[in-house]
Amino acid sequence: MIQESRTIRRERARRRRSLMRALGKDSIAIIPAAPVKLRSRDTDYRYRQDSDFHYLTGFDEPGSVAVLISGRRAAEYIIFCRERDELMETWNGRRLGVDNAPRVLEADDAFPIDDIDDILPGLLEGRERVFYSMGRETQFDNRIIGWVNQLKAKVGSGASVPSEFVSLDYHLHEMRLFKSRTEVALLRKAAKISAAGHLAAMQRCKPGCMEYELEASLISVYRSHGALHSFLPIVGGGENGCILHYTENDCELHDGQMVLIDSGAEWGNYAGDITRTFPVNGRFSEAQRELYEIVLEANLAAIAKVVSGNHWNDPHNAAVKVITRGLVELGVLKGDVKKLIRDEAYKPWFMHRTGHWLGLDVHDVGDYKIDEKWRLLEPGMVLTIEPGIYLPDKAPVPKRYRGIGIRVEDDVIVTDGEPEILTSGVPKHIDEIEAVMAASGTG
Repeated sequence: MIQESRTIRRERARRRRSLMRALGKDSIAIIPAAPVKLRSRDTDYRYRQDSDFHYLTGFDEPGSVAVLISGRRAAEYIIFCRERDELMETWNGRRLGVDNAPRVLEADDAFPIDDIDDILPGLLEGRERVFYSMGRETQFDNRIIGWVNQLKAKVGSGASVPSEFVSLDYHLHEMRLFKSRTEVALLRKAAKISAAGHLAAMQRCKPGCMEYELEASLISVYRSHGALHSFLPIVGGGENGCILHYTENDCELHDGQMVLIDSGAEWGNYAGDITRTFPVNGRFSEAQRELYEIVLEANLAAIAKVVSGNHWNDPHNAAVKVITRGLVELGVLKGDVKKLIRDEAYKPWFMHRTGHWLGLDVHDVGDYKIDEKWRLLEPGMVLTIEPGIYLPDKAPVPKRYRGIGIRVEDDVIVTDGEPEILTSGVPKHIDEIEAVMAASGTG
């Protein structure tokens, strides 16, 4: 477990207190750690902690459960975790252990995870409401149901069974939507490392490179900074850039193509998410330049709308307007711009939203609408801005534009004033991109 600052530990304590206040008295919240995921036969995927669990505990071991019991005198914050085991630690790595958990995690009490079936039903007894996010892990869902059924079997002996089950998501995810100074600092670091990775890939690119070579540049930079990739990198050359979630990354990059890279670093469990698109040979052709300038203008117009008091959909509307008008000017779309927007005629070529929340998850938690209305942007929210245009080889558009996919994505914080762009460390203007690639020997 990485040694954390006192500031972060204090903040997590505040989060737990705030959550318990929101849940009300006579409530219990149960938050399990993410399970280990099997990759193949007897090998596992690299472990990544559940974001809710990490947000409240900072504890990144599997086989753990956090329990919050508002108003309980004996202990309000309890951790169940694995015991120290010399043999298992020799094979699979160090464990914090039950004895160390209260001090390191600032928990009121800790118990072995193997004892949870004996202890948890007693903690449930007498509580009116159980807050738990049902439906994520069927195996743990069944354990919760089993503990409640144990209590029901004792009702005749005076046991008190919780009368209400409530999803924890609403309260917890609304908290996570608003980033603290500590979280913003982590996001800045993730964005900085992400930008360094993109810059390295841009400098390495040249005709004849394989997509996976640029992927290797990204991951090498991330790991050299102690970070991981926050999602599988997308490196799509030519028409592959028109596949939104392309991750094969196994094709050769050819002279005259564009390459789209969508990737981000994860630092302290917080995600970066950047997309840049540039010519493989370092010089934009006339057609590439025409399309790229539309997407870049849409990116800038959308970012300008990331202002406190605007609603969530304002950046998207701004991007749609720029892209639709631009596609009409290039002859890709025909007709009145306002009518084309109403008819969503742009959607075959710009089929996704302009952004998403960003934080502990790449597509972070938080409602986009409240009472069926787009929510207002407020300081502390962090989102991506990522308009794009995608024209596959078979698209019924002028031939010179076929086989080009372009997306330009930045990470942006809503502030009390101008939006803060976290990802300005990697170029996105045409002259800047060409200069960087020329300096590396590509252009």
